[in-house]
Amino acid sequence: MGRKGLFQERPKKGPGRKARKQPPPQIPERLLTEDEKGPGKRAQKRLKRNEKLKQELGDTFPEIKKPELNNGEKRKGFSDDNQEWLTLAKKRKLSLSDDEDEEKAFDDLDNYEDEDDGALEDDYGTGSDSDVDGDELPIEKQSRKLRAKAKKDRMLDQAELLTNMVDAEKYQLPSGEEIDQESSRPLDLTLVHQRIKDIVHVLSDFRNRYEEGRSRTEYLEILKKDLCTYYSYNEYMIKKFMELFPCAELLEALEANETQRPVTIRTNTLKTRRRDLAQVLIGRGVNLDPVGKWTKVGLVVYDSQVPLGATPEYLAGHYMIQGASSFLPVMALAPKENERILDLCAAPGGKASHIASLMRNTGVLFANDVNKDRARAIIGNFHRLGIINSVISVQDGRTFSKVLTGFDRVLLDSPCSATGVISKDQTVKFNKDHEYIMECARLQKQLILSAIDCAKSGGYVVYSTCSVLVEENEWVVNYALQKRNVKLVSTGLDFGQDGFTKIHTFRFHPSLKLTKRFYPHVHNMDGFYVAKFKKFANGIPNSGDADKETSKNEKAPKQKQNDNLSGKSKKNRIKRVQKKNKNKLRIN
Repeated sequence: MGRKGLFQERPKKGPGRKARKQPPPQIPERLLTEDEKGPGKRAQKRLKRNEKLKQELGDTFPEIKKPELNNGEKRKGFSDDNQEWLTLAKKRKLSLSDDEDEEKAFDDLDNYEDEDDGALEDDYGTGSDSDVDGDELPIEKQSRKLRAKAKKDRMLDQAELLTNMVDAEKYQLPSGEEIDQESSRPLDLTLVHQRIKDIVHVLSDFRNRYEEGRSRTEYLEILKKDLCTYYSYNEYMIKKFMELFPCAELLEALEANETQRPVTIRTNTLKTRRRDLAQVLIGRGVNLDPVGKWTKVGLVVYDSQVPLGATPEYLAGHYMIQGASSFLPVMALAPKENERILDLCAAPGGKASHIASLMRNTGVLFANDVNKDRARAIIGNFHRLGIINSVISVQDGRTFSKVLTGFDRVLLDSPCSATGVISKDQTVKFNKDHEYIMECARLQKQLILSAIDCAKSGGYVVYSTCSVLVEENEWVVNYALQKRNVKLVSTGLDFGQDGFTKIHTFRFHPSLKLTKRFYPHVHNMDGFYVAKFKKFANGIPNSGDADKETSKNEKAPKQKQNDNLSGKSKKNRIKRVQKKNKNKLRIN
């Protein structure tokens, strides 16, 4: 079954569909000779221009002839013989010496773009041959135009920038009426911020940029008010920051206090290693990196999919959430194994646990704090981290030297105003004043003398605060140098800025340059201060002279009290004198 087969030969129907539609081959223009292709558009323009010049100049117009061969035919194309008349001329550079030359250069540049589409001229005033013109694609022409336009825009932007800089140097302070009008209107923070930057720009080169008739104090007063308004500080705190930092660095310091510092954790080397801990936390979705080359136990956490305080590793005591600046006092203390070490203000136990891990649970670590509730946090952290060489006590640090002494090393992380950790507590901006700072300084002086008394002769004492104010740092350290037989030694920290030896009205001992300061805007960590003492003798220096001075000071008030006696006490004294005289008369 099926169709009947037709085995006869069928006639051919002719060429296929593709063969019928295929166009004849075309030769590319770049392969055509000059006679076949003819001159290009630009070549035609040049010919017209040359004809006009011939009509104007007449016989004086020089004729340009190409070299010929021996048989009289003109040479076509480029070769070694005709390379001289085909060599392109060098483009002239635009001179930008002054404003007139600059305007002239821009006009020339426009003319250069308009005529002949930017063709290059040769030594004789004529363009290159038609082969070069025909080879250039439209996209290349457009690209050349865009480059020329971009160059012109850059020149205009640079000129505009120079004019703006000149205008900025001539900044004028607002008058009293303008300030009153501004205070009556709603607060515009953008205007205040711009004025802050303008005043800082003037103060950076005050001699050349100040307004005539205005003093430096006027600029500083307006700057202080604007900073208080924009950053929400009180006048006292802004004044202290302005004394501490130059104007160019002041804004960076205040801006750094507005941003949070990176979260860092410290590896507990008693239970794990940093590499193993990092691998486990990365597996839990934590993005982290080492803090830096200066520490071998720190990790900085950028983001985490799980809470860092609730991971199994945290509950097992493999790490402690701790700021990077808190590593520094323990590194400066450099605890050794089998030593007796005291942490005078230990709560909540971050630095004390770091000391215990460096001691490898040997020796004895005394962790003390005055607050009983905060001491419970020390107990909880020590149990979690596996620390077994510690003794936890609740005692006032100012009187601890009366209880126990003879420690090899003492760490005093003193209570302070927290001006170095404003990013964590924004209330520090407006709730601190001169009286509070002086009260902190008085407490710190008492604590540092007690810490030095607790150390044995030849022992080390490290003093640290999370404050950047001079009154709580250099002033307290200089006081300890005068009152105890100690000297400052190197902290062993490779980075950080040196402490002040003189600033404004303060003049300190030259050895204070061995102390270290850390700032949020410079080191990307909380503001901190670290100083390291070495005790070379017990007792108080110049005790004899001090006793004489104290005895004089004690006698002086008594004399004043005698002078200020009331009338009744004077009568009683006179009666006693009279009785003595009567008794003497009776005896005689």
